[in-house]
Amino acid sequence: MSAIERLPNEPIPDNGLLRFLTCGSVDDGKSTLIGRLLFDSKTILADTLHAIQRTSAKRGLDVVDLSLLTDGLQAEREQGITIDVAYRYFTTGTRKYIIADAPGHEQYTRNMVTAASTADLAIILIDARKGVLTQTRRHSYLAHLVGIPHVVVAVNKMDLVDYSPATFARIKADYLEFATALGIADVRFLPMSALNGDMIVERGERLDWYDGPTLLEILETVTAIHAEHAEKFRFPVQYVCRPQDSANPELHDYRGFMGRVESGELAIGDAVTVLPAGRETRVKDIRILDRSLPSAVAEQSVTILLDDEIDVSRGDMIVKTGELPNIAKQIDAMLCWLSESPLDPRRKYLLRHTTRDSKAMLAGIEFRVDINTLQQQPAERLVMNDIARVRFKLAQPIFADLYAESRGTGAFIVIDESSNNTVAAGMIV
Repeated sequence: MSAIERLPNEPIPDNGLLRFLTCGSVDDGKSTLIGRLLFDSKTILADTLHAIQRTSAKRGLDVVDLSLLTDGLQAEREQGITIDVAYRYFTTGTRKYIIADAPGHEQYTRNMVTAASTADLAIILIDARKGVLTQTRRHSYLAHLVGIPHVVVAVNKMDLVDYSPATFARIKADYLEFATALGIADVRFLPMSALNGDMIVERGERLDWYDGPTLLEILETVTAIHAEHAEKFRFPVQYVCRPQDSANPELHDYRGFMGRVESGELAIGDAVTVLPAGRETRVKDIRILDRSLPSAVAEQSVTILLDDEIDVSRGDMIVKTGELPNIAKQIDAMLCWLSESPLDPRRKYLLRHTTRDSKAMLAGIEFRVDINTLQQQPAERLVMNDIARVRFKLAQPIFADLYAESRGTGAFIVIDESSNNTVAAGMIV
């Protein structure tokens, strides 16, 4: 019985939402894997399937090219590669999924960082013919750096090595050596053929020597990030809602604070503190549109009303009293430099943390990471795709947690004010 089949009258569980990422080196079969997953789980619309069947026929292919389901950009279709991050949604009935298909080329590593920042699980694909490559290590390091708790190493294209268990064992040993040095705790290994569908949704008949779960069985059972451990409540204010409706006197004193719950849970009546002022009050109401909610949880966008009149504006943060974050004007962080223009230590940048912006100056580069050896090297500047530990001094304080404790309030981006381009992504350590 597959992961999406159930007995008659068996209750349908709800395992929540799982965001996962496929990554690895070029041509490891990431897009084909996602296409096969959608195809075998019967979540492809008929018109979409007909469209890729026509495109496959035009290319002279005898079988449907399932990678076309995610390679949506024209440039990608022409080159047969993935450039941008392609997102797809599907559900099995027991769980909802958001898939991010990250590009494999080194120059698009910055796109992979974007996709990894919200993922609960990373599927690292490895071509069974090629084994562990530099980009395999780079993507594994990034997945670990951004705090993805679960890693599945999918050894793909087993059909091209005669489904050899010895090949799978060798690749597993090579990767484990690297993963152990890196400190990856939860890593699982899976042989598969995305082209033929072996070990994706169905087990197939050619990998009978492997007795572990299929890919979908793993996806159905892992826990999402916000379910991993209890988190402190963090609510960066995005907008202050003051309706102006003279015909409705009830709205005259309405003052709601709108935003997204980055972590934790809040209920009506809870004691809260508003930062940076430090004023304490209680929650009067929690609303979504015209509905009142008893509580709000992570990733919900809500409006919070407070008992007392407090001066709150965009960039402020509402937290539970007694669970204050670090109010910092200097931060240490692991930084992924994303821009083609190198980091200029003499320039001022704009650091955006949740809904709060602050001018920032580089105070120093502690080390740069050699992605192949994991050695820490001295550096005076950073170029595209470099990963380094740095220190920033800020003009305005931010309300930050360690990234290991909270992704939402432990991460930031760096913006070049002259071009308004995002040049780096950072994780507070």
